[in-house]
Amino acid sequence: MPRKYPGGVTTVLLVRHGSTSANAAGVLAGWTPGLHLNEKGRQDAKILAQRLSGLPIAGVVTSPMERCRETAEILSSGLSGNLRLNSDLDLAECRYGDWTGRTLSELRAEPLWEAVVHTPSAVTFPNGESLSGVQARALHAIRRWNKTYAGGVYLAISHGDVIKAVLADALGMHLDMFQRIVVEPCSVSVVRYAAGRPLVLRVNDVGGDLAGAAGGSEPGPVDIGGGDRL
Repeated sequence: MPRKYPGGVTTVLLVRHGSTSANAAGVLAGWTPGLHLNEKGRQDAKILAQRLSGLPIAGVVTSPMERCRETAEILSSGLSGNLRLNSDLDLAECRYGDWTGRTLSELRAEPLWEAVVHTPSAVTFPNGESLSGVQARALHAIRRWNKTYAGGVYLAISHGDVIKAVLADALGMHLDMFQRIVVEPCSVSVVRYAAGRPLVLRVNDVGGDLAGAAGGSEPGPVDIGGGDRL
């Protein structure tokens, strides 16, 4: 059963999958099948598993893609409670269509690249998916799992653009600004959902102490000006 916290606070730890050969080569992997973690990806996941081992994780949700499932398996092996891995297609990678498998250096010459960088909310990849659609399905998934693990802490293992889209929403940013967020392989970003609003505790954490990231009580008034209360 999920560990409950005062005020119904629910915390999600958004984890990007570990490194793959595509990451190392600067290739847009997308839905390329059979893409597994490389040695660095496996080692980074083992280190992250140690960092997570003391946290009261109630559940693990993962994109069904191999690189995410492998990351999730390594992370869950270090958690207590023999947690089941829940697979969610809504957390899967963006379908990049004709861009899949091409190098980022090559894609920068495409006319669509500027829109991807500056107005991603208007982008639909050729024979692929729109980034606004990716954000919509990812948020739908997070809201569903927030209900499943209400009052607890859970892991959601996904992909860079998917996590950036969720963080943009939590930060109150328009999707057109989500490229300002960096989410590296095997990084942890933490969002606490409470009082009808998300609180972003960590972004792209690749080595900090995670002990204070999980759980907590209902947030109090917002600090402004370094000390005044709103």
